[in-house]
Amino acid sequence: MKQKTIYSATGRALDALNMEAVLKGQLTTEDFRISAETLRAQAEAAEAAGYAPLAENFRRAAELTGISNEEVLAMYNTLRPGRTTYRELLALAERLEQEFDAPLTAALVREAADVYLARDLVQDRIISTDSTDKTERIR
Repeated sequence: MKQKTIYSATGRALDALNMEAVLKGQLTTEDFRISAETLRAQAEAAEAAGYAPLAENFRRAAELTGISNEEVLAMYNTLRPGRTTYRELLALAERLEQEFDAPLTAALVREAADVYLARDLVQDRIISTDSTDKTERIR
């Protein structure tokens, strides 16, 4: 089987990312960012090898490649237990889905929001007033 060429997010082939090019100033940090395409290929390989959870991680990572490092770090900080409210987590999930076209990551954030709520890891404890509305504050 012929090996497929791997490209960085800027379109440089993997073999072009070498020390000589770095020393000549021909590369930037952006040249070393992985592409969504490469991550999706890794997801396919992981799934084919029987590693479905790893494949899902690669697919979520592929969704995040179009988001700035600063934005991803801010999202990460929001996801730290006790740093946010249930509503803020749901708003983050909505933003991931709508603004960044990242439905898999949005689903993971929604799942985390529900777990944080159940384990009292959100700043404001919110309970459900019915089976779909989780907006009533209790403290």
